Amino acid sequence: MTKLVPVCALLMSVFCTSCGQNQTEEKKNIINSENKGIITPYGPNRITRNIIQDRKGNIWMAAFDGIFKYDGKSFTNVISEVSSARFFSVLEDRKGNLWFGSIGSGVYCYDGRSFENFTTEEGLLNNEVTSIYEDKKGNIWFGVSGGASWYDGKSFRNYITDGNAVNEDRTGKTSPKRQLSGVGPIIEDRKGGFWFGAGGVFRYDGRSFTAFTHNGKPFKNVRSIIEDKKGNIWLGGADGLWRYDGSAITNFNQRFIGRIMEDKDGNIWTSSGKNSNLGWALSRYDGKSLSNEKPTVTIVANKPMTFGILEDDKGSIWFGSFDGVHRYDGKTITDFKRKEVKK
Repeated sequence: MTKLVPVCALLMSVFCTSCGQNQTEEKKNIINSENKGIITPYGPNRITRNIIQDRKGNIWMAAFDGIFKYDGKSFTNVISEVSSARFFSVLEDRKGNLWFGSIGSGVYCYDGRSFENFTTEEGLLNNEVTSIYEDKKGNIWFGVSGGASWYDGKSFRNYITDGNAVNEDRTGKTSPKRQLSGVGPIIEDRKGGFWFGAGGVFRYDGRSFTAFTHNGKPFKNVRSIIEDKKGNIWLGGADGLWRYDGSAITNFNQRFIGRIMEDKDGNIWTSSGKNSNLGWALSRYDGKSLSNEKPTVTIVANKPMTFGILEDDKGSIWFGSFDGVHRYDGKTITDFKRKEVKK
């Protein structure tokens, strides 16, 4: 059984989002980078948390050693001349701007020519940005340490996690220091409801935040939330892999789940944590068997750790790991990290 527990009221205004040359107000922290980045034959070599594909077909990776773009031939670390921060998240908005979330340096907006840096000085709740999401109206949400920030292209509105509650902050105060809790994944479902992974799971229906529970218990350490093609909500975290169809909730796996992705064929891909035999695993749940009590699961890869997952326009699966990024074409896994030179 699931239960929705009212937590707090929330009022939201709607604006359009822009950055760089599209922003209407006076710009702050504009960084003009004449350097187009460092081109390399290899990708990131450190933890790679998030991977996306832009509208031009480029693959973008947020990693602890920079933001990398792959054009099919070579990699470019686009931000290495601008920031040495560790990066957790990347998003392309509807106007083609790229947003990069860092740990400690806030978020950067890149219009292809220059960077704009947003930190607590501009109103961001916290400078540790672990997730970025654009809603249907073009507003940008940031999951940050301590809560979440909502940006309408002109100003920020902040929400603070407090145990089993999420509250709007009306004081205007920000917190550059690391907080014990925060918001990770954020999505808007097809009905216009928002889902937040904030330790547990919270849903905003246009009137209030509610805590989403299973058997009266809150979810723990939720790291991933998606909506599949059928409108089901998938949750992954310390309690395993769960699917909510609007009335009932089903548990498919009790291992730690770090990331969930649905491919074009309806298969569900997960990165899951340790168990006694397999360690971390990149797994595929066969979409045709998901109605069964025990769906068909294929383990594709075992890495020290597995993070973001992407299906590109050619059907290949990209995934981040502890030491860079990998691509699975259905047969083989390609490693793009720098190779050690033998002496």
